[in-house]
Amino acid sequence: MLYLAEVQKKSGGILGGSKAELKLLACQRTDQSWSAVPGEETVPVPTEEVNRLTDGVLVIVKLGGNRQLQGACEPAGGRLVNMLQNFSRLLEKSKSQEEEIEQWKQSLTYQSQELNRREMEMESRIEQMQAMEEEAQRLEGQLQDLERAKEETARLREEFERNRQELEGAWEHLRGEQRRLDEQKADYQPSAGLDEQQAAVIQELLERLSVAVAPTDAVREQLNQALEVVNTQQSVLESQWQEWEQQHAQASELQGDVDRQASEIQNRKQELEQAQRSFEEAKAELKVQQNALLIKQDAAQMLNLQLRSQDELFQELTRLAATSVGVTISQKVDLEALENMPLGELQEVVQNLQNDLEKVKRFVNDQEEELTFQRQAIEELQDKMGGASEYDRMSLETELADEQDRYQLLDESLVGSRRNLREREGILNQHQRVMHRRQGVTESNSSDHQKIDLGPILSQLEGQRQQQAEELQRLENQIEQMHRTINQTEGMVQHQGGEQEAKLQELQNLENNWQTMRESVAQMWGKVTLYQETLQPRQDGLNELRQRLEAIAYALNQIQETGDYQLQAISEMRQAIASLIQSAELTAS
Repeated sequence: MLYLAEVQKKSGGILGGSKAELKLLACQRTDQSWSAVPGEETVPVPTEEVNRLTDGVLVIVKLGGNRQLQGACEPAGGRLVNMLQNFSRLLEKSKSQEEEIEQWKQSLTYQSQELNRREMEMESRIEQMQAMEEEAQRLEGQLQDLERAKEETARLREEFERNRQELEGAWEHLRGEQRRLDEQKADYQPSAGLDEQQAAVIQELLERLSVAVAPTDAVREQLNQALEVVNTQQSVLESQWQEWEQQHAQASELQGDVDRQASEIQNRKQELEQAQRSFEEAKAELKVQQNALLIKQDAAQMLNLQLRSQDELFQELTRLAATSVGVTISQKVDLEALENMPLGELQEVVQNLQNDLEKVKRFVNDQEEELTFQRQAIEELQDKMGGASEYDRMSLETELADEQDRYQLLDESLVGSRRNLREREGILNQHQRVMHRRQGVTESNSSDHQKIDLGPILSQLEGQRQQQAEELQRLENQIEQMHRTINQTEGMVQHQGGEQEAKLQELQNLENNWQTMRESVAQMWGKVTLYQETLQPRQDGLNELRQRLEAIAYALNQIQETGDYQLQAISEMRQAIASLIQSAELTAS
């Protein structure tokens, strides 16, 4: 037997050397399985094996019945690896088997439900069968009565056959007597009749023949009763056949409804598939429109950013022109008109421009002073916040935010005022230069000629800003139109989705109803088939019984005819015998 063991080495003490033992851990059974070895059982290792083994190593050993080591120790590593691999494969197989078991459970659950449904159907069929069995038992009783009638008929037939045979014997005896009579008549011509002994014998034979005629009235009465019972059962069967025909017609009609509903469901599925394709196309179109809208929105956003950048550049240039001494903003002035204008009128225009410029300067200076005061107020609030408490800091922060907002608004409005001031100065300078030239006053190189003119740049920026603003407005109009189109498309898609859901639900309801109708039709056909399978054997048995009864009636008619013929023959024979006796008496006298 194979064992899994652990090598345990012990030192040999002063004399040197070492000993080794094998601690048995598990043993292999006959079915290739392993079981743990109880206790601390050890087996000594032969001396020649000690040096080859290492302490703590697991080995596979084979032990005999006396626990003696047989053969060399085999390292257990490879076998343990194989065992672990087999164990892993078993685990995987068990997992797959668990999945199969789960599938079987689901299948068994479905089969159990199906069996419950079929059990209910079978219970209903069993109830029908019980009712039919009760009816069959009642019919069985009637059939037993018919069997008794058949037995009575058979007994009468046997009696009739026996009587017929006796009658044939009597007829044969009568024919022998007739032949002897003929012989006697040939031998004794003078004798023209029968003697008393012969007449007595013949009378006795005729009595036996008349008694041997079988009476058929009782059998015919039983036969008529049996036929009445058969007719009654046939009437019951006909009513049941009519009920079967009604159920068959109902099942056929319901089957037609099921077939028509199946065709309608197929048509609905095709319509639903077509509507689904339209729905998918509408969703794809909506996706295209949404992507186009995103592209337009990105373009509008980029254009809006460019427009803001140009606005900022325009404001910066305007601020630069307003704050820098070496920069000016020229305005387009009709110099030709100024050259042609009367000098006095030109002087008057220049004087008016100077007066307006002085007013604008005073207004701008006032704004500059107010802006300075506002800046000082902000600095004072910032200084107060440095030494304020937490509670005062909150109110100061609110006040500081308000002051900063006012400062920003004032600064932005001052930019426009400064630009207006610069523009008016440029216009005044151009008018003055024309006026001085016409007056003959020579001008030295003034600072205005050395200033950088930002007017053309600002005009170009203004044109670009106007063009981009128009482009932005056009894009925004397109985006708005696309929004309306997308909203309409989304509404249409949602409407189609709702219709699809409604149609799908309606189709599912139709399929459920169709499935219910199929089950009802199957049950009805099963009921019709079972009813037919029950009625047909009864009908066949009743037809066979009717044929037998009709055959018995035919046999009775033959028996009746034969009996009537026998009675008529007996009567004629009696008359013949009477005439013979009378002839004999006359001859004797």
